[in-house]
Formats: sequence, C-alpha cells, structure tokens
Amino acid sequence: MSDLGLRKIATQLSVKLERDVLIQGTVHQLRKSLQVDRVVLYYFYCEWQGQVTFESLSDATFSILGKTGADDCFNGEYADLYLAGRVRAIPDVEKEPIADCHRDFLRSIQVRANLAVPVLNNQRLWGLLVAHHCREPRPWSESEIATLQKGAETLATAPAIAEN
Repeated sequence: MSDLGLRKIATQLSVKLERDVLIQGTVHQLRKSLQVDRVVLYYFYCEWQGQVTFESLSDATFSILGKTGADDCFNGEYADLYLAGRVRAIPDVEKEPIADCHRDFLRSIQVRANLAVPVLNNQRLWGLLVAHHCREPRPWSESEIATLQKGAETLATAPAIAEN
C-alpha cells in the first residue's frame, strides 16, 4: 500500500474517532444535565431505518445499544415532521395519544417518558437525539427541550458529522 493510501486511511480513522468522541461526550453530558435514565443517538443508516449507535445510561440495565427500533412505525410522514424540526415530548407514554406500535416499542425498551429532537445536516434527517426517563412519567420543561435541541445542533454542525 502506498503512503498516500495509508494517509487516507489514517485521516478517515481520525475523523471517525473525532465524531465518535463528540457524540459519546454529547449524549453523556445531556444525560447528566437532564438527569434522565438514558440519552441515545438513533442514527439513520438508510431511508427511515436506523439503530441506536450511542447511549449514555444511569444504569447498565437500560442499555438499548444496537436496537433498531420500530421501523414499521417510522415512515416518511414522521420523517417529514422531523425534517421540519419537530420536537416530540411525551411526559407519559401510557397516557399520550400515540400509535399502538409506537407505544409498544417504547414499552419494550422501558420508556415511560420520551423526548426526541432531530439531528439535521445537509438538508437531511441524519438521526434523532432522544432522552428517556424509564422509571416514571416526567414532564419536559422548555429549558430541557432547548438543551436537547442545542445538543442536536452541536452534533449537526460538527465537521466530522456534517461531512458524513
């Protein structure tokens, strides 16, 4: 392999490492700031199919790393809402008027309260930054919503992610 090929590989690895450190640090800081059980990045690897690629947990039993989600529930209609900047704050999944498949999915991953904001870059929905409270219902304040949105904006504008 040529020196040019090795430099290209080293640069790609460096960018990936920079991205991973930024995302993991962001989800960890958000979880601590929001004082929730879990914050995850749900990354879309192709049109409306994705998986949890990063998480920060208050307890290891809440791990959903690698979970692909309820892809049959998430469709172009929901994607369009998030592309338009939708924020979804659910204080209690048991009382919120949501689709049964969405409620069942949230129950399956121990979610009682859910806050989701889009990570938008290059005019596309790159992922969702999601805070979960697992133990009990939780109302979401405007400042908590703003904090999660700021985290999503930080990720979306980072060069290591914007180029992805």
